[in-house]
Amino acid sequence: MRKAAAARRRFERSEVKRFTRRSRRRRITWLVVLLSFVAVGALVTGAVYSPVLSLKTITVTGTSRVDKAEVLKAVDGQLGTPLALVDFDAIKKDLSKFPLIRSYVTESVPPDTLVIRISERAPIAAIETATGFEVVDAAGVVITRSDERPAGLPLIALGTASTSSMAFNAAAQVLLALPADLLTKVDTVTALSLDNVSFVLTAGPTVVWGSAEDSAKKARILAILLSNEPQATRFDVSAPTIPTFAN
Repeated sequence: MRKAAAARRRFERSEVKRFTRRSRRRRITWLVVLLSFVAVGALVTGAVYSPVLSLKTITVTGTSRVDKAEVLKAVDGQLGTPLALVDFDAIKKDLSKFPLIRSYVTESVPPDTLVIRISERAPIAAIETATGFEVVDAAGVVITRSDERPAGLPLIALGTASTSSMAFNAAAQVLLALPADLLTKVDTVTALSLDNVSFVLTAGPTVVWGSAEDSAKKARILAILLSNEPQATRFDVSAPTIPTFAN
């Protein structure tokens, strides 16, 4: 009995030692893992806030009407900021002050550069005002103003309507849908509704276009009519399957 009890005590002491060793190894392993995470976090934090990764250069591309120097001046408050902490909301607010900027994208280029690629508003037509003429984009945003009618752009006849009106929206939709070769021949556009847009060609004829729908097909039919009926003064392609013309 004594031998059995002694053997059991030795076994129990051995098990306690093994358990203690296993627990110690687990604690050491977890401690190593924890220290590794702390070290990595410290390295990442140090890298993020390092002067080496601070924003030193801002590059702006895509500008022609927008003053690049003014854009750079507007966003230069970000210089010196760690690249990972650049305030893009502030940049959005700063660039919103430029009405000729339609959209933009940014690209962070480590270690210290931010690229801003700008898409400017594109002129689509001119409108006549009480003081002259305005060149506008498809959203009605004014791009330039002049005393004389700008060359190379169709005139949208709005009358007393504004660029926020249905008439302007309808005319703009049609102009956006016109093939380039036809667009260059358009002199004046008038819209009574989204489905009732007409324009006068520089050569003289009036074209009833309808809506912007099926514009490519309408353009092909109009080209045939213009070729076959050079004396006609009015063409109606609003229903492209049954086009008409009149002298």
